Amino acid sequence: MGVRAEARLLRERAIEGEVVGSSGRSVRTVTVNAAESPLGWLFARGLVTRRQFDAGERLRRDWERAQLAPRVTMAWDSAPVASGRGGSAPGSDSNGAQIDAKRRFEDAVASAGPGLADILWRVVCAGEGMREAESALGWPARAGKVVLTLALDRVAAYYRIR
Repeated sequence: MGVRAEARLLRERAIEGEVVGSSGRSVRTVTVNAAESPLGWLFARGLVTRRQFDAGERLRRDWERAQLAPRVTMAWDSAPVASGRGGSAPGSDSNGAQIDAKRRFEDAVASAGPGLADILWRVVCAGEGMREAESALGWPARAGKVVLTLALDRVAAYYRIR
């Protein structure tokens, strides 16, 4: 598995905590790639291994294939036809690949173990940065990276990534 080719969306961002000059602009800025995922950022800086990165990417791919993300727009799919009166038929119109991806995702997260799914989902699937994930979970700074690497190792074992 190789690194997924990601688009580069470079933006100038003021460095947090910097003093703003008299012009209203930050004295120093940094160029960031807004299209880079938090997991990609950790991998690019050597904070997660190739195996952990590949496991996270595989988990995210299953999450996307299973279409587990909340919808932000209206579904324009045709409504399923009911056999009787009273509206459309219950249930979703999932295909086999979607169902398999959902099963793999759920099994991979379960293999990470209790207490590790939250950080795994937040960083890998939801795309939250480590600081935001740690804050949301009420964890101290830098605790999330250790927990995330443990979770990614277990997910890599589930996917049999060497």
